[in-house]
Amino acid sequence: MNEKMLILSRSIRKDIGEIERIYDALARHTLSSDTDAETAIVVAYYLHNLYNGFENIFGAIAAAFENSIDDVGRWHTQLLERMRLDVMPLRPAVIDDEAFEALDELRRFRHLFRHAYGVRLDPLRLQLVLQKALRLRKLYPAQLGAFTVFLERL
Repeated sequence: MNEKMLILSRSIRKDIGEIERIYDALARHTLSSDTDAETAIVVAYYLHNLYNGFENIFGAIAAAFENSIDDVGRWHTQLLERMRLDVMPLRPAVIDDEAFEALDELRRFRHLFRHAYGVRLDPLRLQLVLQKALRLRKLYPAQLGAFTVFLERL
């Protein structure tokens, strides 16, 4: 196995462990239409960190394979879009369209959470983002697992 790919594979596995810890933390909180502001903020924080975990993985993959993002103003979006592209023989797609949709929702929410500091979090909107994140939890292990197997075969 190529040393660079071994390091990438181990890095992805480490980040998956962190993502799972975030999911476990999210599971300790529930949302409803009358969720208090503090609970909403905690859930939002975990959702923010969840996307950061995935983006960390995708950034490492892009650095190892593509090594450039053309539009610095759209790099978060462009990075995510690239992860669903099959660019064989360079690399297979990392995620499928369903995972992409869930991750894109998380990406948009993360942007709002970071930049709209004066906005009160809507518990119903937050619930929608949380549902997408929970759906993603069922999808990503097989997809990232298949990608790490690809890396380990290089």
